[in-house]
Amino acid sequence: MDYDLIVPYIPNLRRYARALVGDRDGADDLVQDTLERAVRKFHLWRPGDLRAWLFSIMHNVFVNQLKARKISSDVEIDDSFAAPMPGATSTDILDLQRALGCLAPEQREVVLLVALEDMSYADVSRALGIPMGTVMSRLSRGRERLRRAMDGEVSKNPLRVVS
Repeated sequence: MDYDLIVPYIPNLRRYARALVGDRDGADDLVQDTLERAVRKFHLWRPGDLRAWLFSIMHNVFVNQLKARKISSDVEIDDSFAAPMPGATSTDILDLQRALGCLAPEQREVVLLVALEDMSYADVSRALGIPMGTVMSRLSRGRERLRRAMDGEVSKNPLRVVS
């Protein structure tokens, strides 16, 4: 078994985990749990999109952790999870982090996989185990909620809209 195939995807897994969990230590734990499961279950992987398979494992581990620990979906995003955007100020980055925190976890996962990890809708569908229509719907709702949050129209609670 060639576990070296997994190594190139570790930076992507770390970046996604940090955006999902919101803190470096929690993200490192999520990546570690994901990699442990991937190694244990590597015999189940069928040649194809290894990246989607790894993100699927991370999604399942994350959901299990949310259920087991009842982690709040109202997380602070670690300010070092992404490289600075050209022309973006630190205020812009903080606003984006706050806006991502306003998304429901299901929307945040899809938005991050498409926007941050540049995954196709089909890959996101496979990784999360949801229909492609659900991916598109969550992405659309997530993008709209992000836009409204960036405009100050959304509260910190992912279920409440400021009127």
